[in-house]
Amino acid sequence: MNDSPADPEQTPEPDGIEETVTPAEVRVRRSPRYFRFMITGAVLFAIVALILTFSFPENPTYDRGSVFGFLLAIGVAVGVAVGAIVALVLDRVTARRARSVQADRIDVRVPEPGSSPARREGSQPEPGTNDTSTSDTQS
Repeated sequence: MNDSPADPEQTPEPDGIEETVTPAEVRVRRSPRYFRFMITGAVLFAIVALILTFSFPENPTYDRGSVFGFLLAIGVAVGVAVGAIVALVLDRVTARRARSVQADRIDVRVPEPGSSPARREGSQPEPGTNDTSTSDTQS
């Protein structure tokens, strides 16, 4: 295999399928799942809203359900925001530890149905075949 990116290796396969292998250098790093962080923040702040609702004495004007609903709405919004910020910070920290690795890019070309695998646009016919599409003889 030739390691030069400018000279990809082409491998003819049965049924006319061509594979082109091109080596390339890519950066690999871990990335946090943002949705999971936001859900975790929302759940944690919902638990905080529940604890705050029952840790203080009941207000004669509002029942505990109203207080919990109000704190839950605010807590979930704040929890989603805090979870997203934590995920962004972790993403920036892990970006520093990215590694460069060698990878192979494989391009597979499948011929169109009905076309001859040996004959493509701009290609020459194989030796020993009768290719009548390029002959100039009249019948």
